Order: sequence, then C-alpha cells, then structure tokens
Amino acid sequence: MKKSGSILIAILLALVAFSGVYAQKPHNADFVVAKDGRGDFTTVQAAINAVPDFRKKRTVIYIKDGTYKEKLILPTSKTNVTFIGEDVSKTILTFDDYASKKNRFGEEMGTTGSSSFFVFGDGFRAQNITFQNSAGPVGQAVAIRVDGDQTVFINCRFLGNQDTLYTHGRDSRQYYKNCYIEGTVDFIFGWSTAVFDDCTINAKTNGYVTAASTPKDSDYGYVFRNCHIAGDAAANTYYLGRPWRNYAKVVYLNCYLGKQIKPAGWSNWHGTNRDKTAYYAEYKNQGPGFKPHERVKWSHQLTKEQAQKYTLKKVFNGWVPHNTGQK
Repeated sequence: MKKSGSILIAILLALVAFSGVYAQKPHNADFVVAKDGRGDFTTVQAAINAVPDFRKKRTVIYIKDGTYKEKLILPTSKTNVTFIGEDVSKTILTFDDYASKKNRFGEEMGTTGSSSFFVFGDGFRAQNITFQNSAGPVGQAVAIRVDGDQTVFINCRFLGNQDTLYTHGRDSRQYYKNCYIEGTVDFIFGWSTAVFDDCTINAKTNGYVTAASTPKDSDYGYVFRNCHIAGDAAANTYYLGRPWRNYAKVVYLNCYLGKQIKPAGWSNWHGTNRDKTAYYAEYKNQGPGFKPHERVKWSHQLTKEQAQKYTLKKVFNGWVPHNTGQK
C-alpha cells in the first residue's frame, strides 16, 4: 500500500510539473505553437486564425523549435501580431511552391503564388524566425511576401534562391534588424520602403542583390545601413541592384561589400533606359567590392550631408520602430 501511495504521489507531482511547464508562456505570449502538442496549437496557421480580427492590442505567438511546413497567410484583419521563435536556426516556417509550378487547374502559380508566407496584416513583428522557400533553384520562389505597413523583423533568416524576399506593399514600411537574407537573382525585390540595419546579405551564385520597383512618388526605396554584403558567389558576379521598374531607389550606407560585387555596381536592366530615372547611391562603403571610381556614371556617391537624411524617422515618414535602438 505504501509503495502504491508513493507511486501515486510521484505521478501527481509529475503531472503538476508538466502542467506548470505547459502553462508557462515565454515572452508574455498569448499563444504557444508546438509540434509535439505541448502548446495551444500544433500549427502556425491555427494560431493566426485564433487572433481576434482587428485587435487593438498586440497578440504574441511563441513558436517552439521545429520545421513547420505550411503555406501561411496573415490576413489584413489580423493586425499587431508578433511571432517569436525559440531559436532562429531551429524555428523554421517553410514551403516549396515556385512560379512555374502548376496549380490544380494546370495554371502556373506565378511569382506571388509561390510565396510561402503572405503578410497582409499591419503591425506584424517577427523575432528569431527562419522564413524559407525550399523549392531550390527552380526560378522564382518567394519565401515571404510582405504587404502590411509598419512591419519589423529582428534576428530573422530569409532563405531561398531567386526572389527570396518580396517587399510587395506599395505603401508598406518595413524594418529589418540583424537579419540574414540569401538568394541568387533579385532576391530582395518589390515596391515597399525598407531599411536593413546590420544585416548579412549572402549572394549565393551570381545575379542581383536587389530589384526595386519604388513608386515614382516615394522619396525612399531600399536603405542598407552597416550591412555585410558578400556570400558564396565568385568574384565580380553580382550587381548591387537593377531597377525592376522606373524610379527604383536603393542606397548602401557604411556597408561592407565583398569581392562578389562587380566594379560597375549597378545594372539598368538589360539595356533599358531605366538608369535615367533610377536613383542608386552609396556612402562610405568599404571592402573589395567597393570601387567608387569604377561605378556606372549614373550612380551616386553621397556627401555626409546627403547621407544624414537616411534616418528611420525620415525614411519612414515619422514612424520609428520601437525597441530597436536605432534612429
């Protein structure tokens, strides 16, 4: 009887301990996603669906380590949502669609359709998360398409090949801090205004780092500050950017440019005349890929006074992401 009682007590204590672990929600999370069932949901999309529409307060979703193969959608009604991963290298959101892949009707998905994650809700934030398109080198294959305004990514990874990161929203302001972004051709592209601080940009084979399509009436496009642009590609195989549309704007400030960057620096997209409207500039870059005297004549080397206008407040028209330590 004593032995049975001891076993029962041990079981009860174990259950209490387990329930205590289960009840703990790191980072004041509202929901926990865990593949092993020790959370509120086993899938990320289920957690997104549980967020009240147009909630005024922030909803925090903590995602435990695991590879979550899901094609995700954060609708416009899901505002102020935060994803926090357990470990950036182990918390992976991935899918494997690509542009030429056929849908159920035999039609090609296209670049947008290939996206692993669609972010439409305003105020989205992510930290310690890997966003991936695992289709491989099969043409356009987007890891994440971001349309929501005032989005923030801190210590995140964006993995793919061609067209990895699609900054799609025309009026979207996006901030990337301490992120890793890799790809081949045009792997950072789109209409949005985006600032990249202290990011690592990995040029994998050969191609173009950016393909901005900045709207004509936007004062800023892509701004890279204190970033490290290098990678696995051979020397002189990458352009800093090419204009997907007229009026593309891209600026690199105080960045390290590896040997992968071509001396010309910039392309005008297959011999078009977009160089007449694009604005491509640099300020105090360094490294073997920084050869200002060999850059295309239509690019710019900024003065100190010109470079000072690239603050978050100015670039984002008054919005400064909180808790980033940047200005």
